[in-house]
Amino acid sequence: MLRFLITLALVLLLAPIPRSAKAETLADFLPDLDPAAFAEGADGFGAIRGDLPVAPVTAKGETVAWAFLTSDFVGTTGYSGKPIHVVAAISPEAVLTGVELVKHSEPIVLIGIPDSKVRALTESYAGIDLKAEAAAGGSAHDLDIISGATVTIMVIDDSIIRAGIKVARALGLGGLAPEAQGGPARALDPAVTETADWATLAGDGSIRRLALDVGQINAAFAATGDAKAIARPEPGAPEDVFIDMQAALVSVPAIGRSLLGEAEYANLTNWLGEGEHAVLILGRGRYSFKGSGYVRGGIFDRIQLIQGDSAVRFFDKQHRRLGVVAAEGAPSFTELDIFKIPADAGFDPAEPFRIQLLAQRAIGAVEKTFLTFDLDYRLPERFLLPAAAPATEASAAAEEAAAKTALWQRIWRDRTVEIAALGVMLFVLTAAFFFQVQATRDARAFLWFRMGFLTVTLVFIGWYANAQLSVVNLMALAGSLRDGFTWDAFLLDPLVFIQWFAVAAAMIFWGRGAYCGWLCPFGALQELTNRIARVLGVPQWTLPWGLHERLWPVKYVIFLVLFGVSLASIPTAEKLAEVEPFKTAIILKFVRDWPFVVFAAALLIAGLFVERFYCRYLCPLGAALAIPARIRMFDWLKRYKDCGHPCQTCAIECPVQAIHPTGEISPNECVNCLHCQVLYQSDAKCPVVIRQLKRRASVGKAPKMARSRQDRELAET
Repeated sequence: MLRFLITLALVLLLAPIPRSAKAETLADFLPDLDPAAFAEGADGFGAIRGDLPVAPVTAKGETVAWAFLTSDFVGTTGYSGKPIHVVAAISPEAVLTGVELVKHSEPIVLIGIPDSKVRALTESYAGIDLKAEAAAGGSAHDLDIISGATVTIMVIDDSIIRAGIKVARALGLGGLAPEAQGGPARALDPAVTETADWATLAGDGSIRRLALDVGQINAAFAATGDAKAIARPEPGAPEDVFIDMQAALVSVPAIGRSLLGEAEYANLTNWLGEGEHAVLILGRGRYSFKGSGYVRGGIFDRIQLIQGDSAVRFFDKQHRRLGVVAAEGAPSFTELDIFKIPADAGFDPAEPFRIQLLAQRAIGAVEKTFLTFDLDYRLPERFLLPAAAPATEASAAAEEAAAKTALWQRIWRDRTVEIAALGVMLFVLTAAFFFQVQATRDARAFLWFRMGFLTVTLVFIGWYANAQLSVVNLMALAGSLRDGFTWDAFLLDPLVFIQWFAVAAAMIFWGRGAYCGWLCPFGALQELTNRIARVLGVPQWTLPWGLHERLWPVKYVIFLVLFGVSLASIPTAEKLAEVEPFKTAIILKFVRDWPFVVFAAALLIAGLFVERFYCRYLCPLGAALAIPARIRMFDWLKRYKDCGHPCQTCAIECPVQAIHPTGEISPNECVNCLHCQVLYQSDAKCPVVIRQLKRRASVGKAPKMARSRQDRELAET
């Protein structure tokens, strides 16, 4: 029977999968959308542009926003391995005016979490300023998370923000220049080495300036409408200098030699490592761009360098003072400072950047208000080599791959603590398996260890981290293998990914039981509730071996049906996968529509009388793991020759009846609970151990030579 099931599984895996005719585009969704949902007063959509897949959102014939489909611009996929399609609209000021989730294939959301909840969260992105997102690298907004759908929401967030910034740049909205989108890379021209005086450098843009007088700064704070800020104006005449800040990229040889002098420029090059750059910032006036906060905290909190989506804060270790400007005709400054731009900032000297100044005003004893001003900088063309060839499709694909990598790396960084905790659990479990003789020597201590471990599995892996594995993961993997495998979708949930990796390794050593018996939250819930039931005196039912053995294949049939359906329709298979109560009992913690709760509760109630009822007979995930677990290379569970002939102690006490009456342990059904290893060493239940102890006792009364011979015989036994 099992060979037939394995053969059938291979046939289904190799069967051709129907493919969709084409990927969805904006044109597929636009006719069904309400223009008024994407911009106030909008009454229609214009024709989709030929050069860019965006459509104007119009009000009385005038374009008030631009609509786009996120999957047309970014390729981030969710759990399903498919894009999450969101239509959004962006105003001329680069502000999202409307967002709507139009299609997705996420298994977590299909049934369980109300679709309306996810749609409402998606629509809440309206009002986000993409200029601020571009400046902050996409992290200027607060990320709301729906419990049980963390990865899905993070994918939606990444898609909306990255696609919106791309559209804004491509259309030049909100001052986001098209070249910031990432055109052909430019390089510095090493042949340009001649020095120049201050007037020449200031005239060609090698030195850029931000000048504010007292009148301008007072007017700027007055424009905020903050009564406290207005009540405390900057003292002095309106024409007095508030700050005169100037900047130059001195890591460019010609600029550096001109402003620093040969000796100081040589010191600079020795200070900078490979890929690092430096900017000189000069200042005078009553306001300091450095302030004094860096003395206490080591960070210059009044300035930052912004290029594209990246922002660079400067620390005291990246700072050097300059004594004097070497260029002829340079004015005098009170602050002369060089700041190092680290290599990992991804800074490109050929691209525009800005130095953002934070101007602050005290409005109370400790309270302050702030305004920002930008000093824009672009390296003059004479320092650059001619533009290279336009970007290729390969470079665009590389950029998209880098963005996907950045997303899953961000998720892994955010879950460092959970990853470490799971790592500790896996280490402890591996040690228990490798040293199972020592671990199971004390029956009472091992029982407490197992109950404690299962409790952590249920509470931490299940209810807290929502890292319950599912047969849906395997169906997504099969689809990915057929359609072109990538790691992106599987790396989005680090705890699930690590568990699958651990399961794959454990199947070689111990079979499926390492997961099913120890790391499955629903399995832990069944065993813990059954243990409580036993304490309360709930009777335990043992099914006749003939019936029990014939119920085993049910879970394999369920798995093969789900797997076969998934080859034709993943969404249908995901709905049928509700035969797994994991989502109800673990992910959603029983907060769900009553039919699902009743189903999960019924399985748990059955498990009060028949331990791990669901694991034994219905679990498609357990069946899926049992099939490849046949490759198990080691047999760790110790047995005596008497096991099954005639002793039936282990077979009777096995929690899942995985031991045949003849004494063999079924590797497909064993959950590696190690209870049989406790019995293997029990001096109260195992007849072999009891007999050995009796023989030792009798040997102790025999003559020394006879005792030695009997000891050898006992050792051989």
